[in-house]
Amino acid sequence: MSSGSRRHRRKKLNADINVVPYIDVMLVLLIIFMVTAPLLNVGVDVNLPQSDAKPMEQNKQKPIVVQVASDGGLALTYEGLDRPQVVDRKELVFKVGAFMDADPNQPVYVAGDRDANYQTVYEVLTLLQREAKVSRAGLMGDPVQAADPKRK
Repeated sequence: MSSGSRRHRRKKLNADINVVPYIDVMLVLLIIFMVTAPLLNVGVDVNLPQSDAKPMEQNKQKPIVVQVASDGGLALTYEGLDRPQVVDRKELVFKVGAFMDADPNQPVYVAGDRDANYQTVYEVLTLLQREAKVSRAGLMGDPVQAADPKRK
């Protein structure tokens, strides 16, 4: 009977889980995440007001220009004014809304100062869209100058 018990021992199944392949997969995934994680959180300094973009096609109408100063002040320029007119938000909505009622295709541009708070420029764009009924407003910028020391 001793020969039968040896045969039984050899054929006994091993119920242990082989975790080596799982560890290999886990290490490969860890390396992939360690390599790609720094690429996902890249911070960039942005100077939006200058670009080499081609100017838009000129409209026959002179555009309405809303200027946002670095301190958040607003000024409005339109055909017939010699210099920008300082306005508050209510006046801006009223005057630009009157132009939009007369001609919905009137071009409107927002000229934000380079040092202006981006949130303020965004709020002016939203104000023009919601309350003055401007369907499209563009952002103005200056062309990049060849020897600009601030630009890297």
